[in-house]
Amino acid sequence: MPFLVVSARGGSVASMATRLFISFDYDHDAALKEFLVGQSKNDDSPFEFADASVKAHLTGDWKEKVRGRISRADQVAVICGRHTDRATGVAAEVTIAQELKKPYFLLAGYSAGGNKKPATALSADKVYDWTWENLKLLIAGSR
Repeated sequence: MPFLVVSARGGSVASMATRLFISFDYDHDAALKEFLVGQSKNDDSPFEFADASVKAHLTGDWKEKVRGRISRADQVAVICGRHTDRATGVAAEVTIAQELKKPYFLLAGYSAGGNKKPATALSADKVYDWTWENLKLLIAGSR
């Protein structure tokens, strides 16, 4: 359950950065998160990511700890893979985002298809193709 800070390169002020909580299935889709971080390092990337993911097991009430992380984020991005519909942690994070009324969006993890929405996603929630243009638009609030 990493917490990433996204800031625009160039003339933007760091305080204007969009804080983005990234939800993904650690058991099946950890590589997708790494791909996103890798893409952010491209010369033509319009964003910089500062990864502060928690690798250690969260003790105690992990949902309350995640709730705190999501509450400090401006938006939640959910990477949808082939098993996301069975990922209980992702489902819990989406529920928490909904309860906190945080804007969230779903990104298709695999261009070949087979991506599944989290169990708690709304039927109206669209899974967006994962492209840089879409990512910029989604972070800007286009849904």
